[in-house]
Amino acid sequence: MRIAIMGSGGVGGYFGARLAKAGADVAFIARGAHLNAMRADGLAIEGAHEPLHLPKVNVTDDPRTIGPVDIVLFSVKLWDTETAARSLLPIMGPQTGIISFQNGVQKDDMLRQIFGAAAVMGGVAYMATTIARPGVIAQTGTMQRMVFGEYDGSRSPRAEALLAAAKAGGINAEISDDIRRAIWEKFCFLVGLSGSTTSIRLPLGPIRSNPRTRQFLLDLMRETVAVGHARGVALPGDFAEQRLAFIDGLPADMTSSMHHDLERGRPLEVRWLSGGVAEMGAALGVPTPANRAVHDVLALYENGRPGGATITSQ
Repeated sequence: MRIAIMGSGGVGGYFGARLAKAGADVAFIARGAHLNAMRADGLAIEGAHEPLHLPKVNVTDDPRTIGPVDIVLFSVKLWDTETAARSLLPIMGPQTGIISFQNGVQKDDMLRQIFGAAAVMGGVAYMATTIARPGVIAQTGTMQRMVFGEYDGSRSPRAEALLAAAKAGGINAEISDDIRRAIWEKFCFLVGLSGSTTSIRLPLGPIRSNPRTRQFLLDLMRETVAVGHARGVALPGDFAEQRLAFIDGLPADMTSSMHHDLERGRPLEVRWLSGGVAEMGAALGVPTPANRAVHDVLALYENGRPGGATITSQ
Protein backbone atom coordinates (compact mmCIF):
# COMPACT_ATOMS: atom_id res chain seq x y z
CA MET A 1 0.00 0.00 0.00
CA ARG A 2 1.37 3.40 -1.02
CA ILE A 3 0.72 6.09 1.60
CA ALA A 4 1.65 9.78 1.59
CA ILE A 5 1.93 11.70 4.86
CA MET A 6 1.16 15.38 4.29
CA GLY A 7 2.36 17.09 7.44
CA SER A 8 4.92 14.87 9.17
CA GLY A 9 4.63 16.38 12.64
CA GLY A 10 3.30 14.77 15.80
CA VAL A 11 0.30 13.02 14.25
CA GLY A 12 1.44 12.38 10.69
CA GLY A 13 5.00 11.53 11.69
CA TYR A 14 3.83 9.05 14.33
CA PHE A 15 1.33 7.24 12.11
CA GLY A 16 3.70 7.29 9.14
CA ALA A 17 6.58 5.82 11.13
CA ARG A 18 4.42 2.97 12.45
CA LEU A 19 3.06 2.22 8.96
CA ALA A 20 6.54 2.28 7.42
CA LYS A 21 7.94 0.01 10.14
CA ALA A 22 5.28 -2.56 9.23
CA GLY A 23 6.24 -2.52 5.55
CA ALA A 24 3.91 0.01 3.96
CA ASP A 25 5.39 2.17 1.19
CA VAL A 26 5.28 5.52 2.99
CA ALA A 27 6.34 8.89 1.57
CA PHE A 28 6.67 11.72 4.10
CA ILE A 29 6.12 15.33 3.06
CA ALA A 30 7.91 17.77 5.37
CA ARG A 31 9.75 21.08 5.31
CA GLY A 32 12.46 23.07 7.03
CA ALA A 33 14.68 21.63 9.74
CA HIS A 34 12.40 18.61 10.19
CA LEU A 35 12.83 17.73 6.51
CA ASN A 36 16.60 18.11 6.68
CA ALA A 37 16.88 15.97 9.81
CA MET A 38 14.71 13.22 8.33
CA ARG A 39 16.87 13.18 5.19
CA ALA A 40 20.05 12.90 7.25
CA ASP A 41 19.06 10.67 10.16
CA GLY A 42 15.61 9.25 9.44
CA LEU A 43 12.66 9.50 11.81
CA ALA A 44 12.41 8.50 15.49
CA ILE A 45 9.60 8.15 18.02
CA GLU A 46 10.62 8.68 21.64
CA GLY A 47 8.82 8.49 24.96
CA ALA A 48 6.40 5.87 23.67
CA HIS A 49 5.67 2.41 25.00
CA GLU A 50 7.34 1.16 21.81
CA PRO A 51 10.15 3.59 20.80
CA LEU A 52 11.11 3.43 17.17
CA HIS A 53 13.87 4.66 14.88
CA LEU A 54 13.74 4.44 11.10
CA PRO A 55 17.28 5.31 9.96
CA LYS A 56 16.17 5.89 6.37
CA VAL A 57 12.80 7.25 5.19
CA ASN A 58 11.39 8.49 1.91
CA VAL A 59 10.89 12.21 2.58
CA THR A 60 10.43 15.20 0.30
CA ASP A 61 9.11 18.75 0.24
CA ASP A 62 7.72 18.29 -3.29
CA PRO A 63 4.72 15.92 -3.59
CA ARG A 64 5.16 15.79 -7.38
CA THR A 65 8.17 13.51 -6.89
CA ILE A 66 6.12 10.82 -5.12
CA GLY A 67 3.78 9.56 -7.83
CA PRO A 68 0.22 8.26 -7.34
CA VAL A 69 -0.66 6.85 -3.91
CA ASP A 70 -3.52 4.83 -2.42
CA ILE A 71 -4.07 6.94 0.71
CA VAL A 72 -3.03 10.39 1.92
CA LEU A 73 -2.96 11.07 5.66
CA PHE A 74 -3.39 14.84 5.97
CA SER A 75 -2.42 16.63 9.19
CA VAL A 76 -1.18 20.16 8.48
CA LYS A 77 -2.33 23.15 10.52
CA LEU A 78 -5.76 24.32 9.42
CA TRP A 79 -4.57 27.62 7.98
CA ASP A 80 -2.29 25.70 5.59
CA THR A 81 -5.08 23.43 4.33
CA GLU A 82 -5.78 24.86 0.89
CA THR A 83 -2.15 25.36 -0.14
CA ALA A 84 -1.09 21.93 1.13
CA ALA A 85 -4.10 20.20 -0.42
CA ARG A 86 -3.59 21.71 -3.87
CA SER A 87 0.04 20.58 -3.86
CA LEU A 88 -1.24 16.99 -3.60
CA LEU A 89 -3.25 17.01 -6.84
CA PRO A 90 -0.42 15.33 -8.83
CA ILE A 91 -0.42 12.26 -6.55
CA MET A 92 -4.20 11.74 -6.40
CA GLY A 93 -5.42 8.85 -8.56
CA PRO A 94 -9.06 7.93 -9.33
CA GLN A 95 -9.33 5.72 -6.22
CA THR A 96 -7.01 7.64 -3.89
CA GLY A 97 -8.49 8.42 -0.49
CA ILE A 98 -7.49 11.42 1.62
CA ILE A 99 -8.06 11.39 5.38
CA SER A 100 -7.69 14.54 7.43
CA PHE A 101 -6.64 14.16 11.06
CA GLN A 102 -6.84 17.92 11.58
CA ASN A 103 -8.93 19.64 14.22
CA GLY A 104 -12.43 20.93 13.57
CA VAL A 105 -15.41 19.69 11.58
CA GLN A 106 -15.17 22.00 8.55
CA LYS A 107 -11.86 20.53 7.38
CA ASP A 108 -13.40 17.97 5.04
CA ASP A 109 -15.63 20.59 3.42
CA MET A 110 -12.43 22.37 2.39
CA LEU A 111 -10.93 19.16 1.00
CA ARG A 112 -14.09 18.27 -0.96
CA GLN A 113 -13.86 21.57 -2.82
CA ILE A 114 -10.42 20.56 -4.09
CA PHE A 115 -10.63 16.76 -4.53
CA GLY A 116 -14.35 16.04 -4.81
CA ALA A 117 -16.51 14.14 -2.35
CA ALA A 118 -15.50 10.63 -3.46
CA ALA A 119 -11.85 11.12 -2.47
CA VAL A 120 -12.51 12.42 1.04
CA MET A 121 -12.71 9.99 3.95
CA GLY A 122 -13.25 11.08 7.55
CA GLY A 123 -10.68 10.67 10.29
CA VAL A 124 -10.00 11.30 13.97
CA ALA A 125 -6.73 10.86 15.87
CA TYR A 126 -6.35 10.54 19.64
CA MET A 127 -2.80 10.92 20.93
CA ALA A 128 -0.43 13.33 22.64
CA THR A 129 2.55 13.82 20.34
CA THR A 130 4.73 16.66 19.14
CA ILE A 131 7.99 17.30 17.32
CA ALA A 132 10.50 17.17 20.19
CA ARG A 133 13.28 18.25 17.85
CA PRO A 134 13.82 17.93 14.10
CA GLY A 135 13.46 14.31 13.06
CA VAL A 136 12.11 13.17 16.44
CA ILE A 137 8.47 12.73 17.48
CA ALA A 138 7.81 12.66 21.23
CA GLN A 139 4.80 10.75 22.56
CA THR A 140 3.38 11.50 26.02
CA GLY A 141 1.78 8.42 27.57
CA THR A 142 0.72 5.32 25.66
CA MET A 143 -2.59 6.45 24.15
CA GLN A 144 -2.69 6.29 20.36
CA ARG A 145 -5.84 5.72 18.34
CA MET A 146 -6.81 6.20 14.70
CA VAL A 147 -10.49 6.19 13.70
CA PHE A 148 -11.47 6.60 10.05
CA GLY A 149 -14.13 5.65 7.57
CA GLU A 150 -16.11 6.44 4.46
CA TYR A 151 -18.82 9.05 4.82
CA ASP A 152 -21.41 6.63 3.42
CA GLY A 153 -20.64 4.15 6.20
CA SER A 154 -19.30 1.44 3.87
CA ARG A 155 -16.22 -0.68 4.55
CA SER A 156 -14.46 0.12 1.30
CA PRO A 157 -11.40 -1.79 0.01
CA ARG A 158 -9.17 1.23 0.65
CA ALA A 159 -10.43 1.53 4.24
CA GLU A 160 -9.90 -2.18 4.86
CA ALA A 161 -6.40 -2.00 3.37
CA LEU A 162 -5.44 0.93 5.60
CA LEU A 163 -6.88 -0.85 8.64
CA ALA A 164 -4.72 -3.90 7.94
CA ALA A 165 -1.60 -1.76 7.42
CA ALA A 166 -2.25 0.25 10.59
CA LYS A 167 -2.80 -2.86 12.74
CA ALA A 168 0.37 -4.41 11.34
CA GLY A 169 2.20 -1.30 12.53
CA GLY A 170 0.82 -1.56 16.07
CA ILE A 171 -1.62 1.33 15.64
CA ASN A 172 -4.88 1.10 17.56
CA ALA A 173 -7.05 1.59 14.48
CA GLU A 174 -10.70 1.10 13.68
CA ILE A 175 -13.16 1.78 10.87
CA SER A 176 -16.20 3.80 11.96
CA ASP A 177 -19.60 3.26 10.35
CA ASP A 178 -20.54 6.84 11.37
CA ILE A 179 -17.34 8.82 10.96
CA ARG A 180 -19.19 12.14 10.96
CA ARG A 181 -20.42 11.47 14.49
CA ALA A 182 -16.93 10.33 15.57
CA ILE A 183 -15.46 13.62 14.31
CA TRP A 184 -18.09 15.66 16.17
CA GLU A 185 -17.49 13.68 19.37
CA LYS A 186 -13.87 14.76 19.39
CA PHE A 187 -14.81 18.27 18.23
CA CYS A 188 -17.09 18.79 21.23
CA PHE A 189 -14.30 17.90 23.67
CA LEU A 190 -11.69 19.90 21.75
CA VAL A 191 -13.83 23.05 21.59
CA GLY A 192 -14.31 22.90 25.36
CA LEU A 193 -10.66 22.18 26.10
CA SER A 194 -9.16 24.71 23.69
CA GLY A 195 -11.70 27.45 24.28
CA SER A 196 -11.49 27.36 28.06
CA THR A 197 -7.74 26.87 28.54
CA THR A 198 -6.76 29.44 25.90
CA SER A 199 -9.18 32.20 26.86
CA ILE A 200 -8.60 31.70 30.62
CA ARG A 201 -4.88 30.99 30.09
CA LEU A 202 -4.75 28.16 32.62
CA PRO A 203 -4.78 24.34 32.47
CA LEU A 204 -7.83 22.17 33.13
CA GLY A 205 -7.37 21.71 36.90
CA PRO A 206 -8.34 25.17 38.13
CA ILE A 207 -10.92 25.61 35.35
CA ARG A 208 -12.93 22.51 36.30
CA SER A 209 -12.57 23.24 40.04
CA ASN A 210 -14.12 26.72 40.01
CA PRO A 211 -17.94 26.68 39.65
CA ARG A 212 -18.08 29.59 37.18
CA THR A 213 -15.27 28.47 34.89
CA ARG A 214 -16.55 24.88 35.08
CA GLN A 215 -19.93 26.12 33.85
CA PHE A 216 -18.19 28.07 31.07
CA LEU A 217 -16.40 24.89 29.96
CA LEU A 218 -19.68 23.00 29.98
CA ASP A 219 -21.45 25.77 28.06
CA LEU A 220 -18.81 25.64 25.31
CA MET A 221 -19.50 21.94 24.84
CA ARG A 222 -23.29 22.24 25.16
CA GLU A 223 -23.36 24.84 22.40
CA THR A 224 -21.25 22.56 20.21
CA VAL A 225 -23.65 19.67 20.75
CA ALA A 226 -26.61 21.94 19.91
CA VAL A 227 -24.97 22.99 16.64
CA GLY A 228 -24.18 19.36 15.86
CA HIS A 229 -27.82 18.42 16.41
CA ALA A 230 -28.90 21.24 14.08
CA ARG A 231 -26.59 19.79 11.44
CA GLY A 232 -28.10 16.34 11.86
CA VAL A 233 -25.29 14.72 13.85
CA ALA A 234 -26.51 11.88 16.09
CA LEU A 235 -24.93 12.97 19.38
CA PRO A 236 -26.60 11.98 22.68
CA GLY A 237 -28.53 14.81 24.29
CA ASP A 238 -26.29 14.71 27.38
CA PHE A 239 -23.04 14.34 25.45
CA ALA A 240 -21.56 17.57 26.87
CA GLU A 241 -22.18 16.31 30.40
CA GLN A 242 -20.57 12.99 29.46
CA ARG A 243 -17.48 14.83 28.24
CA LEU A 244 -17.33 16.91 31.42
CA ALA A 245 -17.29 13.70 33.48
CA PHE A 246 -14.47 12.46 31.22
CA ILE A 247 -12.59 15.73 31.75
CA ASP A 248 -12.80 15.26 35.53
CA GLY A 249 -10.58 12.19 35.12
CA LEU A 250 -7.85 13.95 33.13
CA PRO A 251 -4.59 15.29 34.65
CA ALA A 252 -5.02 18.67 36.32
CA ASP A 253 -2.09 20.14 34.36
CA MET A 254 -3.52 19.15 30.98
CA THR A 255 -4.05 21.98 28.53
CA SER A 256 -4.61 22.41 24.80
CA SER A 257 -2.24 22.86 21.88
CA MET A 258 -4.00 26.15 21.16
CA HIS A 259 -3.11 27.38 24.67
CA HIS A 260 0.52 26.44 23.95
CA ASP A 261 0.34 28.28 20.61
CA LEU A 262 -0.98 31.41 22.35
CA GLU A 263 1.86 31.38 24.88
CA ARG A 264 4.42 30.97 22.11
CA GLY A 265 2.95 33.75 19.99
CA ARG A 266 1.92 31.41 17.17
CA PRO A 267 -1.23 31.63 15.04
CA LEU A 268 -4.31 30.01 16.58
CA GLU A 269 -6.86 27.56 15.16
CA VAL A 270 -9.67 29.34 17.05
CA ARG A 271 -11.37 30.31 13.78
CA TRP A 272 -12.20 26.64 13.16
CA LEU A 273 -12.86 25.65 16.79
CA SER A 274 -14.94 28.07 18.88
CA GLY A 275 -15.11 30.36 15.86
CA GLY A 276 -16.42 27.49 13.76
CA VAL A 277 -19.15 26.74 16.31
CA ALA A 278 -20.17 30.41 16.38
CA GLU A 279 -20.18 30.64 12.58
CA MET A 280 -22.23 27.48 12.09
CA GLY A 281 -24.56 28.46 14.93
CA ALA A 282 -25.24 31.86 13.35
CA ALA A 283 -26.08 30.20 10.03
CA LEU A 284 -28.43 27.71 11.71
CA GLY A 285 -30.06 30.05 14.23
CA VAL A 286 -28.46 28.28 17.22
CA PRO A 287 -27.23 30.63 20.01
CA THR A 288 -23.52 30.23 20.79
CA PRO A 289 -22.61 33.11 23.15
CA ALA A 290 -19.83 31.28 25.00
CA ASN A 291 -18.03 30.22 21.83
CA ARG A 292 -18.45 33.63 20.27
CA ALA A 293 -16.91 35.13 23.42
CA VAL A 294 -13.86 32.88 23.04
CA HIS A 295 -13.42 33.87 19.41
CA ASP A 296 -13.83 37.56 20.27
CA VAL A 297 -11.43 37.40 23.24
CA LEU A 298 -8.75 35.78 21.08
CA ALA A 299 -9.34 37.85 17.94
CA LEU A 300 -6.20 39.96 18.37
CA TYR A 301 -4.06 36.81 18.76
CA GLU A 302 -5.55 34.75 15.95
CA ASN A 303 -2.68 35.49 13.57
CA GLY A 304 0.03 35.31 16.21
CA ARG A 305 1.19 37.62 18.97
CA PRO A 306 0.27 41.24 18.15
CA GLY A 307 2.80 44.02 18.59
CA GLY A 308 5.32 41.93 20.51
CA ALA A 309 3.01 41.51 23.49
CA THR A 310 4.09 39.04 26.15
CA ILE A 311 1.63 36.34 27.24
CA THR A 312 2.05 34.61 30.59
CA SER A 313 0.05 32.02 32.48
CA GLN A 314 0.36 30.42 35.90
